[in-house]
Amino acid sequence: CLCLISIIEVFSAASTLTYKSGDHWGPITQHSIILMVGAVVVVFLHNVPYKWFQVFPVFLYPVSLVLLAFVTLMGIITGDRVNGAARWMPSELAKMAVIIAVSFILSKRQDEYGANPNAFKYIMILTGLVFLLIAPENLSTAMLLFGVVCMMMFIGRISSKKLFGMLGILGLVGGVAVGILMAIPAKTLHNTPGLHRFETWQNRVSGFFEKEEVPAAKFDIDKDAQIAHARIAIATSHVVGKGPGNSIQRDFLSQAFSDFFFAIVIEEMGLVGGIFVVFLYLWLLMRAGRIAQKCERTFPAFLVMGIALLLVSQAILNMMVAVGLFPVTGQPLPLVSKGGTSTLINCAYIGMILSVSRYTAH
Repeated sequence: CLCLISIIEVFSAASTLTYKSGDHWGPITQHSIILMVGAVVVVFLHNVPYKWFQVFPVFLYPVSLVLLAFVTLMGIITGDRVNGAARWMPSELAKMAVIIAVSFILSKRQDEYGANPNAFKYIMILTGLVFLLIAPENLSTAMLLFGVVCMMMFIGRISSKKLFGMLGILGLVGGVAVGILMAIPAKTLHNTPGLHRFETWQNRVSGFFEKEEVPAAKFDIDKDAQIAHARIAIATSHVVGKGPGNSIQRDFLSQAFSDFFFAIVIEEMGLVGGIFVVFLYLWLLMRAGRIAQKCERTFPAFLVMGIALLLVSQAILNMMVAVGLFPVTGQPLPLVSKGGTSTLINCAYIGMILSVSRYTAH
């Protein structure tokens, strides 16, 4: 259902790409081909016994670390920030490696009293390295991954004292760091390695928390155009929407097919369509929970829940941004937004869930 909605809505939302390329069918053809390749990935992984997934981090983790370090280093040396697949691919591979590795560590370190204390240490080392390499270019992705790992540790019976103690310390340190950095002029940090995107973060956070109610006649629509047109799309949707293909704001939202895709979904499918999409993601999480309950072994149970939490958390973050409940981030809507690497990785996740479901049932 998510992929069908994706095909219909991407065809509509990719109007800016159609205008730039002059090819009416180009964007949707490319997206459909990626989804078809993704379907092949799903079928392939569905037929792979889940025990083989434990091997993936052995090569995925070091490869993703090297790629992330290379992208970061090239950005520092050349001064050019690497975007697109060159940045997303290592990040997506690193996320997959971490989720599988954390599932494996939690499964191997279980006893009757909970997870072994060493599990917490190993997980923090693995996750911390990836976090430090992803955060400078994509802080929201790094924080999303860290949040999912924390939820996995909670499910995996890591000591609550350690877990909440760590979160408390990080919250305190993070609050102090943000307070100090917010007081520093952003332009002075623009050329600092690891902080070159701070001005963007500062503007997004301050714009979200310091916003005031402005009369429509005085609103500057050129400033924060993405947010403004997303709000207009939602406000003019009503209950059943304008119908597929009838969006108006897609022509003004440069990321209508990605970051603000949910706003276009609501504009065309209305409140009913928006609630249906939310329900599909929650259904995915519930079905993953049912599969995990049926698992006799701990590794597949942790793996299924980790993947489901990652997909659903990312979806919720994207939808919160679209409706104005969270500062703007660069997170696409899993299995729905137009994408290349991220779509294929998400299809791989679905294949892994199906593999666990299949081999658990036997």
